[in-house]
Amino acid sequence: MRSSWSEPYLWVHAAGAAVLPIFLELCLLGYAVGDPILPAGLEVGLVAVIGIAPLLWMQLFCPFYIFSLMVFALKPESLTVEQRRILSLFKMQESRVLATVTPVFLVGVLWQLYRVAPVAATVAPFSAGWRVLGLLIAAIAFLACNLFLQVSVSVARILLLSNAEVAATEPFPADKIRQNFTIPGIQVNQILPPVLPEVGS
Repeated sequence: MRSSWSEPYLWVHAAGAAVLPIFLELCLLGYAVGDPILPAGLEVGLVAVIGIAPLLWMQLFCPFYIFSLMVFALKPESLTVEQRRILSLFKMQESRVLATVTPVFLVGVLWQLYRVAPVAATVAPFSAGWRVLGLLIAAIAFLACNLFLQVSVSVARILLLSNAEVAATEPFPADKIRQNFTIPGIQVNQILPPVLPEVGS
C-alpha cells in the first residue's frame, strides 16, 4: 500500500469532489433567475472570473492546507515528517499545472449550464427582477465548485504517487508553512486520529 494512502486528510479532501453536483446545480439556479442583462459571454465570463481567479491565485502561490477539516486545522508544528513531505508535493510544478488546467474544464461546464438555464426558470429561487442576485449566487456557487475540484484534483495526484516518489521529497520546513499555505480555521494539535499502515504493506 502506498504510504500516502494511510493519510486520512488526503481521502477526506479527495471525497470533496462528491459535492460538486450540488454547487453546479446552484450555479444553474442562479443563471435561471430572470432574463440576461448582459451579453451571454459577459455573464458567463463574469461568473467564471469570480469563481476562478481567487482560487487559481491561491493554488499557484499559497496552496490550500489540506491538513484541515471544517473550522479546524492542524498546527504546522504538529505535522509529521511524512505530512510535511506531502505539503512539499503541493508546491511542485505539476500541482501548478493541474491548478491551471482544472478551471478550463469547469468553464466548459459553466457555459453548458448557462445555455440550459432557461429550462430551470420555473424553479428559480427568485423572481425575474433579481437577475443580479442570481448572477451573484451563480458566482459564489462556481467559486465553491472550483475550491472542491481544485483541492480534490491536487490530492488525487498525491495519492497516485509511489512510495519512492514521496520518500524522495524534502519535507517542507515547518517554520515556513504558515507563510506558504492557506490555513483555514482554528489551529489545533489533532483533529483526526492517525491511520497506521498495515505491517508488511
